[in-house]
Amino acid sequence: MTRTWRDYNFFLLGCVIVLTGFSLALIYSTTLTNPDTRGYFARHLVNLIIGAVAMVLLTALDYHALQAWSRPLYLGTLAILGVVMVLGHVRGGAQSWLDLRLRTFQPSEPAKLAIIITLAAYWERFAKDGGAWKIQLGGLLLAGVPMAMVFIQPDFGTALVFATIWIMVAWAAGMRWWQIVLLTLVALPVAYYGWTRVLDNYQKLRILVFLDPLRYDPKLENGAWNIIQSLNAIGSGGVTGQGWTHGPLTQGNYIPVQYSDFIFAAAGEELGFVGTTILVLFEGLLIWQALSVANAARDLFGRLIAVGVAAMFMCHLLVNAGMNMSIMPITGIPLPFISYGGSFNMTALAAVGLLQSVALRRRRIVF
Repeated sequence: MTRTWRDYNFFLLGCVIVLTGFSLALIYSTTLTNPDTRGYFARHLVNLIIGAVAMVLLTALDYHALQAWSRPLYLGTLAILGVVMVLGHVRGGAQSWLDLRLRTFQPSEPAKLAIIITLAAYWERFAKDGGAWKIQLGGLLLAGVPMAMVFIQPDFGTALVFATIWIMVAWAAGMRWWQIVLLTLVALPVAYYGWTRVLDNYQKLRILVFLDPLRYDPKLENGAWNIIQSLNAIGSGGVTGQGWTHGPLTQGNYIPVQYSDFIFAAAGEELGFVGTTILVLFEGLLIWQALSVANAARDLFGRLIAVGVAAMFMCHLLVNAGMNMSIMPITGIPLPFISYGGSFNMTALAAVGLLQSVALRRRRIVF
């Protein structure tokens, strides 16, 4: 049988198109009145085009070819993250970017895909013993090294995404519930060490402000100001919103980083409850489609890739929307396919290409 496009997931593509439509509208609105963000819309459009090309190329590529490249891909990722630790450009308190003259690049974003591919290849290799302790610890080590390198930058949000990817892929590969409990207990002293020795004061403050934002003076504490302005914007949007490009807080540039970290708040003000519900619905449908691809995959490698991509999107959605509504700490995690940010948007679209590659090859070709 000749391979056809009947297995191409057009519903998944439709979700991406709708979300990028939301993104273009919101990036235009959130950068409309701020001279410092002039040109961001055009850059965002270019980033989406580059990401779309990556999506098409990875769709055409047989994902099995990546299995043989998982080791050099992983080692290359560690090398680049190491370069960032030495030569990285500091932005927002984190040394996470490389300055490439023409643009900055955040290696930890494509590193998410590298970790997904590496973990999927690892558990495919040890499929028969996926639930064994030594195999689970090996997977934890593979994810833990880049996770620690990102955490030291310090980028708590991206480290959290790595952790989510690891635990969901590990679970899909055979991790048992009691292993999760034990590893959680082991993680507690590690978390305490991270709080006392690794996290900077501004990161600790963000967590404390999240727990009780009204306790802190928004004029003095940036985290409290971010949360209060975000909640004000979402609340003022009501059911149907103030109207696109007509949100007083958005157009007055009162919402911090409203084109990226707090774009959900801007959407809440201008599009209201109805608009943000539709946005979250399509994000959820996209994650559901990723899990559907995982369920239909013809082998463990493809299934784990799809689960890893679903985990990445789910973590980004929950953390970004959560921090905008003050139910999660501020971590600087972008909203999938919505927020401004070249590195992540290109990574997200490339991830969709991986999903389509798995979906297209769920049947074996018979000659």
